[in-house]
Amino acid sequence: MTARIVGTPAEAVAGVTDGATVLVGGFGLAGMPFDLIEALIDSGATDLTVVSNNAGNGDHGLAALLAAGRVRKVICSFPRQSDSWVFDGLYADGRIELEVVPQGTLAERIRAAGAGIGGFYCPTSVGTPLAEGKEVRELDGRTYVLELPIHADLALIAAHRADHAGNLVYRKTARNFGPVMATAAELVAVQVDEVVPTGSLDPETVVTPGIYPDRIVAVPTRHLAVAGAR
Repeated sequence: MTARIVGTPAEAVAGVTDGATVLVGGFGLAGMPFDLIEALIDSGATDLTVVSNNAGNGDHGLAALLAAGRVRKVICSFPRQSDSWVFDGLYADGRIELEVVPQGTLAERIRAAGAGIGGFYCPTSVGTPLAEGKEVRELDGRTYVLELPIHADLALIAAHRADHAGNLVYRKTARNFGPVMATAAELVAVQVDEVVPTGSLDPETVVTPGIYPDRIVAVPTRHLAVAGAR
């Protein structure tokens, strides 16, 4: 499928339904798809399960989606930080569910979905509450826990540039969860700083090939002040 260049973030997220599982790229604020998140809020979709590295910072981006009351459950590695007051308040009030997943395991569960892998054994959570209810096996003398892939209905990611064929390049630490998330969702929406002609990107710098993005929108880099690593 060839990526479609759309004119607005609203077009990029059009069609998302209540109850969807949404992958949200970013590591803290670095690589956060702010404009796509705002469009998702405006879409009215609710009862969402959000999968991201953390549970929002300050009042921006993912935190704004949580504050709007649209999220039923968060699957992440770092739910609490010094500026995660939105999530903290919702969780303390029992208004949101949480599934904590170690960071490497989270990335691998998403990658497994994109690669068509039915599950994998990982030692990270052995002997902790995170392993409760999961299959445990001993392999070559070491104990492992079965982890299942995370498939999503929608992925929201941010990249630096895209060409008209949908190939993506990222900038610095903004290349975090975006590449694996782009492989694991039915609909992949991408916001970029600019769209350039096909053939103008150095093939050696392309991280996400054009077979993965479905909709791409170019937006102003107005969030660089709060996400300086992008």
